[in-house]
Amino acid sequence: MDFEDNNTQNHPNHVPPRPMPPFYTPERRKKGSFWRIFWGIVLGLSIFANIALFTMLVGVGMFVMTGQRGTLMEEVIREGPAGTKIAVVNLTGTIYSEQADYVYKQLRNAGKDSQVKGIILRVDSPGGTVSASDRIHHEIMKFREDTKKPVIAFMEGTAASGGYYASVACEKIMAEPTTITGSIGVISSYLVLQNLLEDKLGVQPVVIKSGEKKDWPSNFRAPTDAEIQYIQSKLIEPTLDIFINVVAKGREPLTLEDVKELADGSIFGAKEALENKLSLGSLLGAESKQNLFKLDKNTLSELGTPRMMYLWSAY
Repeated sequence: MDFEDNNTQNHPNHVPPRPMPPFYTPERRKKGSFWRIFWGIVLGLSIFANIALFTMLVGVGMFVMTGQRGTLMEEVIREGPAGTKIAVVNLTGTIYSEQADYVYKQLRNAGKDSQVKGIILRVDSPGGTVSASDRIHHEIMKFREDTKKPVIAFMEGTAASGGYYASVACEKIMAEPTTITGSIGVISSYLVLQNLLEDKLGVQPVVIKSGEKKDWPSNFRAPTDAEIQYIQSKLIEPTLDIFINVVAKGREPLTLEDVKELADGSIFGAKEALENKLSLGSLLGAESKQNLFKLDKNTLSELGTPRMMYLWSAY
């Protein structure tokens, strides 16, 4: 007889099904994943916030902005109270437009920082082009006027000509005892290539000009007395007058006549500059000098083209 046993629970090979835990449902699993993601995001934001807070707390006291090609970063050189900074703005090396751009960026960043309470202009420069030196002077004066914050120049190894021109924009000037400064004057130099081209290379330059003075002075011949006098009256003397006025205005109680007596291109040590009221203080210290002239495109351009310079050219 065939029959079917409906009592499967009593079957010897029967395995009862394992009940599914009540928490293991698709809906519950989705809820658990959501909270894990949520708390992970909260933890990540908390870590980021603490890192940012730590960075802010570290950057206090006196700092210097360093960097190249427009990138600036703060480097703390002396710790101080939180919320108070003194920025050290560097003016080093020969002054060209790139250096003026860099100083401008340093001043701009310091001006935007509400924690900066004053500026130290650290100068170690023999000067440079008239336009770049004048721009730095202008930017310092503008910074003082816009922010009402004090700016003090600290002259190190060399602060001559354009380096001094920029320094007189500051409220006070301090100098190391070994500082070389002064050199109030203007210089323009260029190369005369006539002998090299004609005698050595057999090259005859041809110049076509619209007027007699169009090529004064020329690299292709030695200057005449008339050309020298022309450059002296048109460029050297007016540019020197600007320098004299800048110094007289920035170093009161010096008068124009006082500065004119000093404006023969002479250099001064820190003590002599103090006696002549060119600086208002001195600090002990020494700084190793650097090679300020490099054979780059700026130097080559300077040698080949007449340029007006506030530059002490003893290097």
